[in-house]
Amino acid sequence: MFGSIRVAKGGSFWRKLAAFLGPGYLVAVGYMDPGNWATSLAGGSKFGYALLAVALISNIMAIVLQALCARLGVGSGRDLAQACRDAYPKWVSWPLWLLAEIAISATDLAEIIGTAIGLNLLFGIPLEIGVLITAADVFLILALQAIGFRWIEAFVVALLGVIAACFAVQIAMADPDWGGVIRGFAPTVEIVRNPEMLYLALGILGATVMPHNLYLHSGLVQTRGYGDTVPEKKEAITLATIDSTIALCLALLINASILILAAATFHKAGKVDIAELDQAHTLLAPMLGSSIAPTLFGIALLCCGLNSTVTATLSGQIVMEGFINIKIAPWLRRLVTRMIAIVPAAIVTIWYGEKGTGQLLIFSQVVLSLQLPFAIVPLVMFTASKAKMGTFVAPRWLSFIAALIAAVVVALNVKLLVDFVWG
Repeated sequence: MFGSIRVAKGGSFWRKLAAFLGPGYLVAVGYMDPGNWATSLAGGSKFGYALLAVALISNIMAIVLQALCARLGVGSGRDLAQACRDAYPKWVSWPLWLLAEIAISATDLAEIIGTAIGLNLLFGIPLEIGVLITAADVFLILALQAIGFRWIEAFVVALLGVIAACFAVQIAMADPDWGGVIRGFAPTVEIVRNPEMLYLALGILGATVMPHNLYLHSGLVQTRGYGDTVPEKKEAITLATIDSTIALCLALLINASILILAAATFHKAGKVDIAELDQAHTLLAPMLGSSIAPTLFGIALLCCGLNSTVTATLSGQIVMEGFINIKIAPWLRRLVTRMIAIVPAAIVTIWYGEKGTGQLLIFSQVVLSLQLPFAIVPLVMFTASKAKMGTFVAPRWLSFIAALIAAVVVALNVKLLVDFVWG
């Protein structure tokens, strides 16, 4: 995978940028998983367009952190997992590896639930059967990896295009108040003053940065054959940052679309307690006056689940090879990860049904929040270190902003965890 995608040495800027486009979209998938869908639906139905500002702020935070991932991968030639293995003794790096694996399994859990709900909404397949069907995605991953990494990127981008198109059609049907949408992107003090609004805002911020994305991006940027000289690497950092920034703007567009759709349909009709994906799906048809709206919602959710499957597999490989330097067959790695996630998902769906999957989705987000500090803090420290990065060390102003963002994101995730524990 390393350096497998050629970058034209003497080509134009746009030609080089085209060669770098791809990894950012795989990363962007993690910012629109079913956990994000649930918080955006809840925020839009309860408070209309007001929390769009929070979606924008959280996306800016993500852009900064993913830019550091690109800098680490290109500048040091190591992904975040390898950098941790280099910097820490085994008694530190192995627990970090274990925590990363737990986070990936939690991510996989959310993807299984999202895909199963998507299959249920579109085809009426019972949730417990849908959970088992998701095990078959291992063959999809194998097929894509066999024909080349660019095909994986193309598959993800195509599904992202389908998701964006589905929401574009639904929003056109919903006919939102565009003045309200624009005002929603401006932060207001009401977000801090209103405890309920603040809680949902924390949920949107806390569910944004996924720990496996930090490992994933720092590894994926190295698939480009950008060269070994300092100017070539500096250009590669710039191009990789542009790639991830464009992709994360698309992620913001989709997350904002979910919130706008909820605001223009549920909030407008006075239904302010929508948080479950299947609940939103059921209500879309009568509210928008079209039977195609819930179908589009289901298609988008299914595409989201399939996309997340690809990125979880790749991040799993990067984490295992980086932390403990063990390489296993991709199909075996995928099968083990998916089985770890499928067992609890299957038990809960069979025993508790739809309500149980909702609770499991929340639990997966809590597990991710627990792991986040152990990924985000090393990333900020490594990229600020002259000894590790050399001439590619992050500027002090960038390290300061990143440290501030890291502190805010970690604090918000701790708050979410405390709230979960105390009910």
